[in-house]
Amino acid sequence: MTATDTMRAIVQHGYGGTEVLSFADVAVPSPGPKQVLVNVHAVSPDSGTVHLMTGRPSLVRPFMGWRTPRQPVIGLAFAGVVTAVGSAVESVRVGDRVAGSAPAAFADFVVADPAKIAVVPAAVSMVDAATVPISAGTALQAVRDVARIQAGQRVLVIGAGGGVGSFLTQLAILEGASVTGVASAAKAAFVTSLGAERVIDYRESSEPAEWGEFDVIIDTADGRPLHVLRRALAERGALVIVGADGAGGPVLDGVDRQLRAALLSPWVKHRLVGVVQRERGSDVAVLLDHLAAGRLSAAVGEVVPFDAARESIHRLQQRSIPGKAVIELRAEESQR
Repeated sequence: MTATDTMRAIVQHGYGGTEVLSFADVAVPSPGPKQVLVNVHAVSPDSGTVHLMTGRPSLVRPFMGWRTPRQPVIGLAFAGVVTAVGSAVESVRVGDRVAGSAPAAFADFVVADPAKIAVVPAAVSMVDAATVPISAGTALQAVRDVARIQAGQRVLVIGAGGGVGSFLTQLAILEGASVTGVASAAKAAFVTSLGAERVIDYRESSEPAEWGEFDVIIDTADGRPLHVLRRALAERGALVIVGADGAGGPVLDGVDRQLRAALLSPWVKHRLVGVVQRERGSDVAVLLDHLAAGRLSAAVGEVVPFDAARESIHRLQQRSIPGKAVIELRAEESQR
């Protein structure tokens, strides 16, 4: 299946900043009967990568490992070429270009569940495809399944310059909504390029009540209390909380806002709900089709080689990258 028994990987040996990450040679995994082996060409870190690196919120540690992760190889979102398939797999074949999510993806090879991957159209590069499985998948589920955005609605995307936010902005516009983005001044032009009608610099205008009135607010990065964000909602508006960024302390670290939203929603006029991302190959397929048709942009802020991965993840942690960061393990010659 492979020319060698070992492969390059990014491994994590504790919790903290990027100093806990290192490069190592590890064993190439073998797929089971219901799995596939993928030769990884590109991967894309996201806020979940940072959360797992730092070990926050700490409520995840019983599942990951208290002092060091049980699975040392990091990452989820990848794009690559299938090199082996299990005996029970019929949906993909050796040689297929695929994108999806799987544990331990930031390595030369990854074992994946066919239900969590999709075939990449010829018109879509591996770099662009790698951005889709987690960040765009989360955005699609937030827009379509949770917020249920409709044409004509006024939508506010907080964190519109980030990985998930860049897809939220575009997908809401595809549904016919008018979108206002909240981002730093450094990312204002980027957010405008995604189609946002207005961009609010959160440092210049810090009071949501001054931002206008919106039918839907999707918050990916703010951390403000729910009652403060509700000041910008219309009478029957919806507030959607994405991710665990916030000021909930080391144990909950933002998850508390999702819990509070679920508890408060039945008692107030607004609909308050959190998004729990589900890894589904069917969603990846929808998004890849949007990319192939030109309806959606991968909004890649930077592409770095494998040996520069730690620096890129650090910039992601600092939120200095507009849109998505991609780490390229194998260049696609046909697209150079």
